[in-house]
Amino acid sequence: MKNFSQELTYKTSRSSGAGGQNVNKVETAVTVMWEVASSTVFNDYEKQLISTKLKNRINSEGFLQLTVSESRTQLQNKKIATERILEMVNQATIIPKTRHKTKPTKGSKERRIQAKKILGEKKENRKFRF
Repeated sequence: MKNFSQELTYKTSRSSGAGGQNVNKVETAVTVMWEVASSTVFNDYEKQLISTKLKNRINSEGFLQLTVSESRTQLQNKKIATERILEMVNQATIIPKTRHKTKPTKGSKERRIQAKKILGEKKENRKFRF
């Protein structure tokens, strides 16, 4: 996915939270943006999958956005943001296997009925008799 990282654009902003006076003058928060529709890394089907699964994170211009401000350094936040957006896109392109219905086996049916009989006998023995 070497080409994928070349399609990413980064924007920095001031981060909130701890950092003292440093937080007021250094832009450490990183927003990574990727335009899904113009990507050359993925085919049309994969782009459609990504757009569908990540529609809540894609803005009106068609950019997938992610903001990270965990670390106190811009370089570390950029690295985290790149890893996360790559992981999000990889997860979105995975197609889950379809589940095929299976019938219970003869042995499992017999075990279930036997367990029910044992439980029924146990309850029958609890009855008070004169």
